[in-house]
Amino acid sequence: MRSRPAALLLPLLGLAAFFALWEAVPRLGLVNPAFLPPPSVLPEAFLRELRSGQWLAAIGGSLGHYLVGLGLGIGLGIAAGTLTGMSRTAEGLTAWVVRVLRPVPGLAWVPFAIIWFGVSPEAALFIVAIGVFWIVYFASHGAIRGVDRDLIELAAAFGFRSAPERLITVVWPAAMPGILVGVRTAIGQAWMAVVAAEIFGVAGLGQRMMQASTLLATDIVVVYMLTMALLYGVFDAAFTALQGWMLRWRA
Repeated sequence: MRSRPAALLLPLLGLAAFFALWEAVPRLGLVNPAFLPPPSVLPEAFLRELRSGQWLAAIGGSLGHYLVGLGLGIGLGIAAGTLTGMSRTAEGLTAWVVRVLRPVPGLAWVPFAIIWFGVSPEAALFIVAIGVFWIVYFASHGAIRGVDRDLIELAAAFGFRSAPERLITVVWPAAMPGILVGVRTAIGQAWMAVVAAEIFGVAGLGQRMMQASTLLATDIVVVYMLTMALLYGVFDAAFTALQGWMLRWRA
């Protein structure tokens, strides 16, 4: 069994090796640096973006689209998944609607988002919410369906006979681990949806990446790619801590 220092050191060594290889590939001429800039040029590119104010403006725009779209997708996904998970009638009524709409990728909704909302933040929110909704819906539906029926019967025996009472006291707590797995997946998916929504002209990280790519400013593109990776890491770490706190009863 590895010691704790070794467990912490190995990922850092792997990351250092990755950046060393990345630096070597363009420096040795294996790839044109205009197409793949070495990481050593990225700090200067980042400082240029920071001083110009574009980096903070892009983050502000994308965070707005991300947080609101993510919240809408999660809320609607949990609500719909709970309804169809608890009601066979609702599940039957929506079965073919789900089969028809689920395979449609989020990008396919972009033309409708532009037609309905124009090139606007609302269009970006719609794309993000759609991208998140199905992940959370299926996680919630499956988790609700997987709740032990004995728990529900036990709750009824203790006087929790109405559907809202059973939902709050038994079903949601029992299904929460499965629902949170879907939410955590959605946190990452939402960033991909943000980029897809913004490359069509909505202000944010995606738009700035497209502007830089048209000028072959690949160092700027990579700066924003790493920015999104950092933001995802922060949100994922925060959610993991929240998830641990919410499920502390299982310890």
